[in-house]
Amino acid sequence: MDNPAFDNSESPAGYQTNLPAKKDGWPSDKSSPTDQRRISESQNVDSQGTSVSPEKVSSQPDPSTPLVGLKKEFSLWNGVGIIIGIIIGSGIFVSPGNVLRYTGSPGMSLIVWVVTGLMSITGALCYAELGTMIPKSGGAYAYILEAFGPVPAFLILWIHITIQRPSSRSINALTFATYLLQPIFPSCMAPPYVAVRLIAAALLFTISYINCVGIKFGTRVQDSFAVLKITSLMVIIAAGSYHLAQGHTENLQDLMEGTVDSPSSIATAFYSTLFAYSGWNSLNTLTEELQNPYRNLPKALAISLVTVIIIYTLTNVAYFVVLTPEEILASSAVAVTFGSRMLGFLGWIISLFVACSTFGNCNGNVITQSRLHFAGAREGQLPFCLTLINVKTCTPVASLISVKPDGSALRSGSSVAQIYGAGST
Repeated sequence: MDNPAFDNSESPAGYQTNLPAKKDGWPSDKSSPTDQRRISESQNVDSQGTSVSPEKVSSQPDPSTPLVGLKKEFSLWNGVGIIIGIIIGSGIFVSPGNVLRYTGSPGMSLIVWVVTGLMSITGALCYAELGTMIPKSGGAYAYILEAFGPVPAFLILWIHITIQRPSSRSINALTFATYLLQPIFPSCMAPPYVAVRLIAAALLFTISYINCVGIKFGTRVQDSFAVLKITSLMVIIAAGSYHLAQGHTENLQDLMEGTVDSPSSIATAFYSTLFAYSGWNSLNTLTEELQNPYRNLPKALAISLVTVIIIYTLTNVAYFVVLTPEEILASSAVAVTFGSRMLGFLGWIISLFVACSTFGNCNGNVITQSRLHFAGAREGQLPFCLTLINVKTCTPVASLISVKPDGSALRSGSSVAQIYGAGST
């Protein structure tokens, strides 16, 4: 008796098979693999011979249709640019005063900066191993999800997207606007309040648009600002070296004099340097988009952290060579005071460098947080629409749009110090 599954007029899968059949209704040995696959689908049987429901058959993707997903666009040096671009923000330009205040001496301050860098390298090595063992985007969220389950992972995800990342982004956006306007309003104690908030919001919208255009464009912007950051700090280091070469060593006498021995004060100093080093774990959020992560992730972390430690240490030495401890403590932005002393009328360049540094930090923050949203939505812990990817640019546009300007950047009465305190709790 003929098998009704091969009646062309009533094929469940809608295929016109037109295959020569044997007497028992099965196709001849000369049928092609494609025809055999169609027959299996028409019989609701998979490749292993297991019965499959019609609903499951109809939902299976067509193998000939290319899948849309995140592409591996990040090279080794793109990864280095991401890490350096996020680490070097406003911290190195404004934190040295706080570190000196809580350590009491330039020598102890330098020790805290170096030890914090070594602590960051230790954490980076741990993340390098985790990133190669669990090659998923999402960073700490993906690792906690794998190790402890969905509840702890959701808690860390919620903290990142509601407190930590928005606060950090707001701090850098406000710092960008303040330093961008400072040369325009030199006679004012502080730039106009409304102008600072509007420029901060415009910055975040601009960065979101840049990364929606395409990941290649976003990485070019990130790499360019990472190079500019290193250049700005090299200018400070070169100016300090020139000042030291002229024989100005008076500020380097008795470097440990006045060192504070209070554990709480030293801990607070470490808190300020940890803020300046924060961001070394950012590349793990993009593991699935990194080319050859088993090789490039550890190398990018090592190159970035060693570079930042050397630059941070030499920058602080340059500050102490040119400025006295009293001048550093009295300055709200040590780099700007340094620029006014060493560069004269070109001191405004340092303000521009600080603004560019915070721009790169915000750009990296938006890139990494959007992937965090994407990873959370993929696991069903955020709205599924955040997993949508642009078919032309292969960027998670929905996740990028969801990284909107945080309300604290525009909120009445919010300052950088207030937002910093909120993001630190």
